[in-house]
Amino acid sequence: MADASDKQRLLDAGYERVYVELDWYDGPRGGVADVDGAAHYFRAVHDYPRPDAPDDEYLVWPVSGPVLALEREQWAIFASWSTRREAGCASAAGHPGNGGIDTRYDELEAQLAPYREVPTQVRRAVAEWRPIAGPRYHVEGVGCMVKWSDKDGHR
Repeated sequence: MADASDKQRLLDAGYERVYVELDWYDGPRGGVADVDGAAHYFRAVHDYPRPDAPDDEYLVWPVSGPVLALEREQWAIFASWSTRREAGCASAAGHPGNGGIDTRYDELEAQLAPYREVPTQVRRAVAEWRPIAGPRYHVEGVGCMVKWSDKDGHR
């Protein structure tokens, strides 16, 4: 788990919590994090980092409380598997995202799919990521925090 003073220092500097990481490629590409104190989905504007475009620009849109609870439930299933895998007690083949491994994970995947689609009304924001001490994945969230600003650098 992250050191409390490390997290507090980042919170004081304007960084916010990351609840769920749905996609990662050389950094978070999609997931759920607080934006201005409220949970939002985020998705990178570009699927993969590109040398000709900034890779820190994201589309963000709000997540309701009930949907956040479902996202966190599914994340807990994944994080539990990840902990077992890191300990050598589970294989990559047992990843719950492979389908047919964990019934509840699969149910949640189907329920959450429509909410994860980018809606027509979204906000564009620039993300600045900071790792925090502790494991990368844990039931409470992801081992990083994020600070959001608009494309001009304003919060």
